[in-house]
Amino acid sequence: MGKKRGVALIYYYLIALVVVGIDQFTKWLVVEHLTIGQQVEVIPGFLYWFSFRNNGAAWSILEGHMSFFYIITVIVVAVIIYIMQRYAKGKTLFGISLALILGGALGNFIDRLWRHEVVDFVQTVWGNYYFPIFNLADAALSIGVVCMLIFVFLDDRKTKGKK
Repeated sequence: MGKKRGVALIYYYLIALVVVGIDQFTKWLVVEHLTIGQQVEVIPGFLYWFSFRNNGAAWSILEGHMSFFYIITVIVVAVIIYIMQRYAKGKTLFGISLALILGGALGNFIDRLWRHEVVDFVQTVWGNYYFPIFNLADAALSIGVVCMLIFVFLDDRKTKGKK
């Protein structure tokens, strides 16, 4: 059983690594091929690549506090790895959610370390509403949190059903 657990954990870490790789590759493409502020229409009236830099958290919250983000990210990554090692065994959705959160956190952490800012570039428009610009690490974090909420909801229902 220990070997099976190790194999499953490797898959979770591979998911996180793939998230980081794709995130960093897309950010590199943006940095290399778009000037800051340049916009490219992908799906007319809905999806654009828009080169933007963010030196804060989501939606530019806490701009300019990089040392805070370094500390928080190291703590978050350590906690995620601990939880994954300790509790993800046999819980695929839980493990995948942790892997996505880990990959997203590391993707933006790499930007903060190397560039001292985060490269954002995905812009969506819904009628007259412009959703805040984000990147693939942000998307992985958000999807990971949604998967975590689904896991908690399903696990809670399963636990209540056994009582």
